[in-house]
Amino acid sequence: MLNGRHLIDIKDFSKQELNEIFDLADQIVKNPEDFSHCCDGKILATLFYEPSTRTRLSFETAMLRLGGKVIGFSEPNSTSVSKGENIADTIRIIGCYADVVAMRHPKEGAPKVASIYSKIPVINAGDGGHQHPTQTLTDLLTIRSIKGSLSNLKIGCCGDLKFGRTVHSFIKAMSMYENNSFTLISPRELKVPEYIKRELDKNNVVYKETKKLEEVIGELDILYMTRVQKERFFNEEEYIRLKDSYILDKLKMQEAPERMIVLHPLPRVNEIACEVDDDPRACYFKQAQYGVYAREALIMKLLGLEL
Repeated sequence: MLNGRHLIDIKDFSKQELNEIFDLADQIVKNPEDFSHCCDGKILATLFYEPSTRTRLSFETAMLRLGGKVIGFSEPNSTSVSKGENIADTIRIIGCYADVVAMRHPKEGAPKVASIYSKIPVINAGDGGHQHPTQTLTDLLTIRSIKGSLSNLKIGCCGDLKFGRTVHSFIKAMSMYENNSFTLISPRELKVPEYIKRELDKNNVVYKETKKLEEVIGELDILYMTRVQKERFFNEEEYIRLKDSYILDKLKMQEAPERMIVLHPLPRVNEIACEVDDDPRACYFKQAQYGVYAREALIMKLLGLEL
């Protein structure tokens, strides 16, 4: 049962619990009107201490499509945070107003702190360069819907694997499914953190690291692109040097298998050329749509709601 639980790290849920969310999301995709009153009388609070387009709006869309209401903020300087209120007090207050919270914060671990003091479910909507579990629900639902399975896949993760919270959660989740292997494609300065590799080693998951996308793109079932995130760098010169490390274009796509799909959590800058958008293997806008279905299913599960 997920009723009343928090989602801070993707591994807070078992594989069986993840599959329950995906099964419910599949039902929502097929018959969205059947779910339009499931959250009547319920309120979602969106606490976004950091900019967001897709995540915040998809949470709000999900709740509204379920018949619920939304309160919250997208700019902390307009709240009591600017007066020095701490997260523990904020979440205690929000618990008096709402039934579930989606929280994004620039500091790693902030949603975890909120969950300790919260009497309502807290959903981590991204904490610094650490985790982004609901993006991972979106990613896995997209893959399952297109590929029919979450197992036996050759997965390439490309770009900023050091600060990319989406890819950290994605690797952790996909390593829970059978016979998946990873190719980690990044410059030396943006390699995946050691704690992610230790987890792969502990679970005997096959992976390799490389600097060159062109050398491995022909082997992949999934290519998960990420942007180099300017907001995570302390040194702008370092960002400028690394920001164009990988650009996926038509020429590179010619070397990719027909079976491969391209995912990206968005926003993109220039790491995927616009000319790739018309390729049938480009699934990142479809991925954004699946984000609404995944979050609808998650909200229902955390609130203990059935159709």
